[in-house]
Amino acid sequence: MSIDNVLARLEKVKKTGKDSYMACCPSHEDSQPSLSIAEKGDGLILMHCFGGCDIYSILSAMDLNMTDLFPDKLEISKRVSRPFPAVDVLRAIGFEALVVASSGVKILSGELFTQEDRERLVIAVGRIQAGINAAGVS
Repeated sequence: MSIDNVLARLEKVKKTGKDSYMACCPSHEDSQPSLSIAEKGDGLILMHCFGGCDIYSILSAMDLNMTDLFPDKLEISKRVSRPFPAVDVLRAIGFEALVVASSGVKILSGELFTQEDRERLVIAVGRIQAGINAAGVS
């Protein structure tokens, strides 16, 4: 399957690099794009949800199978590269860092910190960790 067919099934698709995109994840309610999609030179399509959705949930929501992400003939390359451009990871982490910072300001100023605020803070921390993991940092 081509990258164009995959992107056609997604919402709010933005090109972030030569062969990379961000879009709303179809597996969870997503108002801000959190799904990174990249096409490798050999036609392999990679996806990662910074919201924590697994690939099987994402593909199921798109009515696709794992085999749809692979080219007909996959050539093995000796070169190892990161699946996501650093700029995508940094943008996602930067946004979530703003959520964490605004939570801190709210707490320090004595404002009421609601259950919804707590849940969003937990999501932000999880997304930051997922971004760090996606970047290959241990």
